[in-house]
Amino acid sequence: MPELGKYALTVVLSYIGTLGPLAVLTIWTLWRGAKVKAALAAQEERMKKNG
Repeated sequence: MPELGKYALTVVLSYIGTLGPLAVLTIWTLWRGAKVKAALAAQEERMKKNG
């Protein structure tokens, strides 16, 4: 990492402020996708049973 001098804290906080929400959004999207996939599989199973 380049020497940032007095701006080091600002740069680090900017990275955290950007990567933190991005990580949260990625995890939430993956969790929601798994939830929807399970719901779709359950609905398809019910449709097979009911014809």
